[in-house]
Amino acid sequence: MVGAGAWGTSLALTAARAGRSVRLWAREKEVIEAIVRARENTSFLPGITLPPAIAATADLAEAVNGTEALLIASPAQHLRAALSAVAARAPKGIPLVVCAKGIERPSGKLVTEVLRDVASGFEPAVLSGPSFAKDAAMGMPTAVTIAARAEIAERLQASLSHAMFRPYATDDLIGVALGGAAKNVYAIACGIVDGMGLGESARAALLARSFAELTRLGVALGARPETLTGLSGLGDLVLTATSPHSRNFSFGREIGRGRSIAELREPGQPLAEGADTAPALIVRAHAEHIELPVAEAVASLLDGTLPLQDSIARLMSRPLKPE
Repeated sequence: MVGAGAWGTSLALTAARAGRSVRLWAREKEVIEAIVRARENTSFLPGITLPPAIAATADLAEAVNGTEALLIASPAQHLRAALSAVAARAPKGIPLVVCAKGIERPSGKLVTEVLRDVASGFEPAVLSGPSFAKDAAMGMPTAVTIAARAEIAERLQASLSHAMFRPYATDDLIGVALGGAAKNVYAIACGIVDGMGLGESARAALLARSFAELTRLGVALGARPETLTGLSGLGDLVLTATSPHSRNFSFGREIGRGRSIAELREPGQPLAEGADTAPALIVRAHAEHIELPVAEAVASLLDGTLPLQDSIARLMSRPLKPE
């Protein structure tokens, strides 16, 4: 397991509960020390005891040596560097499972496309779905999607499954990667509507139109509609765009309440991947000649070219057309 933030640690715990021996790599010395000393990741997942089956290390070569599969939980904007480091040390041919949700700036590439760029000698895979790290870590029922070549997806599915963690398998890497990325942008939009006090009807309408945008781009990229309506698409969108526990929804809600974007993005503030994903999503959509009005409004809000009070007027004044 590469990356010991909340999600990486939770996935390490999931694998341990499924009967696997796990090596968990972290860059932060204090994270390693806390896990070794107290069996707890006090920095990112406090209050959750980690079993002896999880061995923490700051040595990446040690973490990847002899492993049968690697889960990579680095943030999307740091994924290329993390994958390059892993690819130089890991046994060739094993599955590399990207567990990040986002689109790379400025390339507009999905996380699976970044994986193919820098780690072509490995089996590409991606894990995504409606899942909060703490829920999974506490053993609450959680379901996700794992996308890879069919045989690999089934092996990963079996390796991570336990009584309270249910992975579904698919070979649609594009659909799973796009759903996990785009939903963060639309969660920010729904948070803004909530923060502005525009009502639940407005939020429901925005959520529905957001899913229409996601589907439109997904089909253009070659994703399957059933993937987009599944856990890693609609399921993750509903969770992230409606829950106050969602970092992206909360980020948008604070914008809607009037807090400055600069303040919300200061060091030490919770990471909202959608803030970086929004402009990258627009780059990708433009390359495919796809219109994403909601995502474009979010990107314009974030870069300061669209005032908050004008954003709703822009969307509501678009030409009338069939649904």
